[in-house]
Amino acid sequence: MQDIENAIARSQQYSPFLRDIWGKFPEIDCQIADGKFDEAMASAYAIKGADIAETLRKQRSAIALITAIADLSGHWDVSKVTRALSDFADHAVDMAVGHAIAQHIGADYDAMENPCAGFAVIALGKHGGRELNYSSDIDPILLYDPETLPHREGEDVAKAAVRIGRRVVDILSARDGHGYVFRVDLRLRPTPEVTPIVLTVNAAISYYESSAVAWEQAAFIRARAAAGDVALGQYFLDAIKPFIWRRSIDFGQIQNIHSMIRQIRNHYKKGQEIGLGFDVKKGRGGIREVEFFAQAHQLIYGGRNGELRIADTSEALRRLSHFGHVDADISNDLIEGYAYLRQVEHRLQMVDDRQTHELPQHEAQLEQLVQLDGGADMHSWMEKLQQIVQNISSHYDILIEATAEENMADGAGQGKGNISIKEQLTAFDMDETACERRIARWQSDKIRCLRSASARKSFEQILPSLLHALAAAPDPKNALNRFDDIIDKLPSAVNFFHLLMARPDTMARLADILSYAPILADELTRNISLFDTLIDPNVAALPQSLAEMRQYFETQIIGDEYELILDQVRTHVSELRFAAGVQLLSGQQKSEHLAQIYSHIAEVATEILVDATRHIFEQSHGKIEGSDLIILALGRLGGQALTHASDLDLIFLFTGEHDAQSNGRRPLGATHYYNRLTQRIIGALTVQTSSGPLYEVDCRLRPSGNKGLLCATTESFDQYQHKEAWTFEHMAMMRARTIYGGDAARGQIGDILDGIHHIKRDEALIHADCIKMRRDMDEHKPASGPLDIKKMTGGLIDIEFMIHYLQLTRQCALSPNLSHALQILIKQGHLPENLYDAFTLQSGLLIYLRLFVPDLAEPSPPIQKFIASALGMENWDALIDQLQKSRQLVTQIWTEIFGQER
Repeated sequence: MQDIENAIARSQQYSPFLRDIWGKFPEIDCQIADGKFDEAMASAYAIKGADIAETLRKQRSAIALITAIADLSGHWDVSKVTRALSDFADHAVDMAVGHAIAQHIGADYDAMENPCAGFAVIALGKHGGRELNYSSDIDPILLYDPETLPHREGEDVAKAAVRIGRRVVDILSARDGHGYVFRVDLRLRPTPEVTPIVLTVNAAISYYESSAVAWEQAAFIRARAAAGDVALGQYFLDAIKPFIWRRSIDFGQIQNIHSMIRQIRNHYKKGQEIGLGFDVKKGRGGIREVEFFAQAHQLIYGGRNGELRIADTSEALRRLSHFGHVDADISNDLIEGYAYLRQVEHRLQMVDDRQTHELPQHEAQLEQLVQLDGGADMHSWMEKLQQIVQNISSHYDILIEATAEENMADGAGQGKGNISIKEQLTAFDMDETACERRIARWQSDKIRCLRSASARKSFEQILPSLLHALAAAPDPKNALNRFDDIIDKLPSAVNFFHLLMARPDTMARLADILSYAPILADELTRNISLFDTLIDPNVAALPQSLAEMRQYFETQIIGDEYELILDQVRTHVSELRFAAGVQLLSGQQKSEHLAQIYSHIAEVATEILVDATRHIFEQSHGKIEGSDLIILALGRLGGQALTHASDLDLIFLFTGEHDAQSNGRRPLGATHYYNRLTQRIIGALTVQTSSGPLYEVDCRLRPSGNKGLLCATTESFDQYQHKEAWTFEHMAMMRARTIYGGDAARGQIGDILDGIHHIKRDEALIHADCIKMRRDMDEHKPASGPLDIKKMTGGLIDIEFMIHYLQLTRQCALSPNLSHALQILIKQGHLPENLYDAFTLQSGLLIYLRLFVPDLAEPSPPIQKFIASALGMENWDALIDQLQKSRQLVTQIWTEIFGQER
């Protein structure tokens, strides 16, 4: 216990404030001396005074002593100290609110069921982040609900709220012989110079939705419903989430906040540099710079990643590092430095219970502070402090420089080598006068997104560099035309231009997209916020496995409101598919692996939407006991080989009896229940919203096709497949895969599919059906051109037919993934080895063509060159020659299997 004895002795010698408290609470003194700090805290909370104000003041004094000795002795680290102080603040404010309301309406506090109803306290700053310092102000926002706040009969509820608010402040901040509880600062509420100290919740929501400024957005990162009617406070915070956490990265806002911090550095010139009088909070390399370093990154990335929406500064830095937004070494430097500075701050404040952040002006006083801290000597103590603030300052300086407005404007406003706009126009292979007219139109007020002064200013700053990037694009003419389409259709583009200014490297990537990928360019035109994915490392690091994809969505989907979930899923699917396409373009992903990723995106999105739709459906109609929904994926989703533009081929089934009843307030029979639920699910997958549709859904492979029920029983499905299904339906079942259903349901449908796969079939009938079906396709749905890889003679459909024919007649290689099935058939000697190379070439080419040449027309020379290179060919002619050879091989094998030429 020597460490505790030493801490007590130092506190008695160097802290008049702590010395004055010692002896007032003998029981607690003994518990502290014995190192029983948790027991001492319980004793502190049990202290009673003559009234609520005296009670809280005494409790505060006791807790100040306990936390100080636990801190000075090293038994509690900084985070535990600040959490203990913050928990007491929550308790004190909550008690003050409840007693203020009770006193106002003349009620007995102890007899009130919900004494804080209708009055919420939002904690901001260190209180909100549960990081209160030793002698901290609290900066709450006080809100009330006029419908539920208790008040006197005939009293105006707004006046009642203000009177209660004043009483809360008085209980907390008034001083007497027992001290005070907390200094209270209400100036962080909206427009404090004109608004009452307590606002209605709806008025506050309206303000933050329409009129709030940049610093308020940063302040609310650490907001928390801390006391009073916490449910009301949380309702308010949920309502303003879109104001705090913006999915589109708003570099204009970030610049404003950085400007504010630079002004703070300039304003607080006193105590900026390390030495006597140094301000550990506002000084260069101080506490505030660590906090804003975290907050700036949270503002940029927190709208896209819910796990970054955390008030604790150190934990925020850890998560920013985990998700790749901040270098791990920098994060560790800042976390360690922050903890040390907070400790120094506590030492400064526990001397006289003053809210000070400045080191003493005289060496003698500084020496006493060092002794209180337990330091060996003043010079080594100062050297350590100096090293920490220099580390923090250097990291923060880089942050400011990285997005400094003037640097962005200077860097983005010049073309490479200061080439003039006129000189750059020659690269576009267009009439120079026509190009000049187009740019003049951009600079006029005819483009909707360029009518505001801020938009025009931002656009003029990026125009030279942008034109240089477009001129250097693989296909400058297409890049220019598609960029023109984008800005022609955008309702607003200021943030897009800010992003290009902040990250000039993205201009070249934009030029590549516009040159090569019309599908991606069209998606940008409809939703320019997709461009943010280019600088979001979470999206760029595409989840590779199905488990990783599920985890990604789990961290991104916030809230439980149905429409909100639907919109979020659609947004994330759009972003992930766009990012996947960009990665194919940049060579970060191979085509065959990308097809799997597209499939993972679709499967997880379907799972989430089905769960959300079932939840809302069950609120009205209940559940059906002993029954479950099953979804089978067929086609490319079943085989985990989706392209960017693939439909989803689905079959919906349910287990249990068809005439069972649901148990909800509006019960339905099972058949009606599941068919109505299926309609809702398909609607969720396909309905148009602001984020666009997710997928087109095709259910024509269900039993009896379009004439059958949307959702049938597993029993009727099994009977249909055994007794009525056509050969093409059995071929489709070879790619069936369960993507939704409980374990028991999955087991049941697994047995049914296994039975279907092993039906004894007439090989001659299958043989004849395959030949006839392929001829019918040639006649009614022929290849649309020489690049229709699927339908062309010797193309992918011919390979699929051969695989399915052998699966049905040999009852082997029963994998829904065609690539895997083909490899097994080759290994078993049913097909030649070189067919796999033909299949791989055609499959890869299909994925590129779906994204880069959706109409399957002759690609432009730059696209030809790109696709050929991506597929390992010297040039386009070599690729076409290899394609022709693969087709010849496929037709040769077809003839060997079916005995007829294709």
